Amino acid sequence: MRRNAPLFLLLLGILILVKGVPAYGGGIDGAFIAAQAQKVQDWRKERDVFFKSHQRSPLTPDQKIHFKGLKYYSFDPKYVFSDQIQRYILNINNPQYYATFLTNKGTNKRYIRYGRFRFQLEGKDCSLEVFKSILSDNLFIPFKDKTNGKETYEAGRYIETEILNDYKMVLDFNMGYFPSCAYNDKFVCALPPKENSLSVEIRAGEKNYKP
Repeated sequence: MRRNAPLFLLLLGILILVKGVPAYGGGIDGAFIAAQAQKVQDWRKERDVFFKSHQRSPLTPDQKIHFKGLKYYSFDPKYVFSDQIQRYILNINNPQYYATFLTNKGTNKRYIRYGRFRFQLEGKDCSLEVFKSILSDNLFIPFKDKTNGKETYEAGRYIETEILNDYKMVLDFNMGYFPSCAYNDKFVCALPPKENSLSVEIRAGEKNYKP
């Protein structure tokens, strides 16, 4: 697969030059999209290795034997956004500082409210609440969309991303993934809050797979 990566990026670059790339938020150019496409490709390969061989894989030993890779939508640059986060400046004593998510087990899981990210998709103004794990510097964005229960996991999907300079971030739905409980109900997974239910189809990222 890696031997084909340069050709993949070349074809993607040609597509970008011909069709153009919408400058969402802070602006996205063809070079950035090409690099992001490679990042997504590498990340998907890493996830397949994790599912196939890691001891913390949600698959059973028998499922690992027959595992042939997760399923994804093809990379689509229209689902990549870059802009500044509208940060929440909250004191730790403020009741709104923490967000409490319900889990698939009926328990609660707590995250820090970090901010809101706004973007436009299919002519609609959209926004997602952005959270941060208490134990991690990465941003956590659980979301639901109109593909859930049809082409994607009914309970929603996750995206993780980094905090960039000036509190910017890249929201790439091509890196949307299922929580582990989608493959094994022994895992405890946070369910996306109602604020992060999008009224559009996000045909990007991980899609249904039968192990």
